[in-house]
Amino acid sequence: MLLILLAALAGAAVVWLPAALLLRVLHRRSITLNVCVLLAATVLAMLAGVLAVAEGMFISPHDLRVLLLVVPLSGLVSLLIGGWVGRRLARSAMWAADARERERQVEASRRDLIAWVSHDLRTPLAGMRAMAEALEDGVVSEPAAVAEYHRRIRTGTDRMAALVDDLFELSRINAGALALSPVDVPLGEVVSDAVAAAAPLAAARGVRLVAAQEQWPTLRAGERELSRIVANLLLNAVRYTPADGTVTVSGGRDAEGGWLEVADTCGGIADTDLPHVFDVAFRGAKARTPGTDGGGGLGLAIVRGLVEAHGGRVGVANAGGGCRFTVHLPA
Repeated sequence: MLLILLAALAGAAVVWLPAALLLRVLHRRSITLNVCVLLAATVLAMLAGVLAVAEGMFISPHDLRVLLLVVPLSGLVSLLIGGWVGRRLARSAMWAADARERERQVEASRRDLIAWVSHDLRTPLAGMRAMAEALEDGVVSEPAAVAEYHRRIRTGTDRMAALVDDLFELSRINAGALALSPVDVPLGEVVSDAVAAAAPLAAARGVRLVAAQEQWPTLRAGERELSRIVANLLLNAVRYTPADGTVTVSGGRDAEGGWLEVADTCGGIADTDLPHVFDVAFRGAKARTPGTDGGGGLGLAIVRGLVEAHGGRVGVANAGGGCRFTVHLPA
């Protein structure tokens, strides 16, 4: 029995020594390949041990033929099952790696969002507090100055309320709590309302708003969410378009469903910024300070979340001396 044990160990060692080196070389390769090599080495080590024991005349020729038939067949079945299990393990490992990467990205985005929001809230709050203290202490007493301070406080309050509303909408999207109520919505009416709402800001900035005169499609979508998509795209285009610029809205239907396009003459977006335009709190190289109407950097992130909630897609490209945002919603 001792001789049989030593012979089997010697046969297995002949296979496992190079197999161990091979596994060390392949440790950064696919999981499926490593599992197959491991199983093949196990079967070959068993076969080498059997041959070593047979060489020592411990197995009869009949038993050797039986083993040489059973071991390779079992090894083939093991390799097939091992390859299937290896692919499952590889998919699970890739899913886990992707999940960890997404978690890191979400955490980084959350930290950036907190930093942006803290900055955007702290600045107007400090100004509003200073104006309120000035009014309370009687530093400002002229009726015109008092009215101006009141107007500025109200403007700051409206801005912070809009920021909080954006945060609430974004949190609903990210938490999966957005419940759509799809109805038949005429896109032309939604665009008309959004253009009317953005007209005062466009007029104040000297920007022309143009809505294409064409057959607007009727979409199956959440009415409030679709209005938010159009309004955010329009306001973003108006804010970043210089005076005497033009913002054009068009839409239609194609083989995929309905589409909406908002084009402006902002001068374009840097190629390095294009992939990040829809990221939370991203403002690009031309970021506006909190004292202006640049928003909190959440509008386009909300647009992407709402469009994807409808099963559609949104993209941006530089075209014609400006940017072109295109939304596709399924039929």
